[in-house]
Amino acid sequence: MRPTTLLKRSFLLASMAALAACSKPAPPLEPVRSVKLITVGEQPLQLGTEFAGEVRARVEARMGFRVGGKITRRQAELGQRVKAGDVLAQLDPQDYQLATSAAKAQVAAAQTNRDLAAADYRRFKDLREQNFISGAELERRDAALKAAQAQLEQAQAQLAGQGNQAGYTTLVADAAGVVTAVDAEPGQVVAAGTPVVRIALDGPRDALFSVPEDRVTRIKPGSAVEVRPWGASSAIKGLVREVAASADPVTRTFTVKVTLDAKESPALGTTVTVTPNALERSVVQAIKLPTSALRQDGKSAAVWVLDTASMTVRLQPVVIATADGNDVVIASGLQPGMQVVVAGVHVLSPGQKVSIYKPKEAVAPANGAQGATKNIASSAPAAAASAAAGSSK
Repeated sequence: MRPTTLLKRSFLLASMAALAACSKPAPPLEPVRSVKLITVGEQPLQLGTEFAGEVRARVEARMGFRVGGKITRRQAELGQRVKAGDVLAQLDPQDYQLATSAAKAQVAAAQTNRDLAAADYRRFKDLREQNFISGAELERRDAALKAAQAQLEQAQAQLAGQGNQAGYTTLVADAAGVVTAVDAEPGQVVAAGTPVVRIALDGPRDALFSVPEDRVTRIKPGSAVEVRPWGASSAIKGLVREVAASADPVTRTFTVKVTLDAKESPALGTTVTVTPNALERSVVQAIKLPTSALRQDGKSAAVWVLDTASMTVRLQPVVIATADGNDVVIASGLQPGMQVVVAGVHVLSPGQKVSIYKPKEAVAPANGAQGATKNIASSAPAAAASAAAGSSK
């Protein structure tokens, strides 16, 4: 072979090796991911509309002094149980005691004037019987006696009223209950009627919740509701007792009161979940998916749908209507029978090949292996015995 031919072949081989070294390596094949699927179908909505509510006493009294003054003591504390007649707070009674003393002095003066007028009337009456005075003079004495008597009665009435005013400086509970709020402190000057202590009276309990304007017309007095305390597994049956006639000026919602059984009612202030039967939606069929199946695609939501022919996934936009417990209700975008990925949606890409995930089952120990182990263990002593017999021969 000529040297020129050998040189050309060497150059060609070197060029091919250089081109092979400079070319990019082929991208690795995308792995086939295992996914969990759910078959889309219409299901009944299990939950009705729920509202957050609070347990309150049916009667809550706002206790306040019937007179104004400075609070000197407050015996009631938040959460304290009180009975009828228990002292809740006290005002400074000094001014009212002085006014009572002045009223007593006025009674004494009026009584003295009445006694003097009565004595004058008796004397003039004797003189009239002896014809020493005229009848008109006796009538004037009689009028003076009646006026003195009226002044005495007026002073006595003022004394009684002033005595009541002094008694009003002590605030007492009208009935048994629990103190739910304290609105004034010692040293504060309050006017007559200003709430000082709020008491939830013993007796029936109500669950209060607010309903928007578009649903209040469906809730009627006497309709059944379910009240579930926070964290409780069972619900309490109740009946709607009252629906507010007007909306709250701030929230524009209507307050609904539900009567609870006194034996089963939770503690005051308990947060409850109220489900009116009038708003039950269990008869409505809808497509529901777990929240793990959703993927945010821009400003809308989407799910991965499996193409069973090619075993690939494609992105399907959906419209969410509402929530039903831990699931979401799909308004449009899916049809019954579709298979949707419910786990690992954020690691998939359009057209990616997938396989259906099958949970692994724990393998139980084989009975044959256990039997073989037992046979080996039981045959070991017999083999040892036969070996000993052979050696003795």
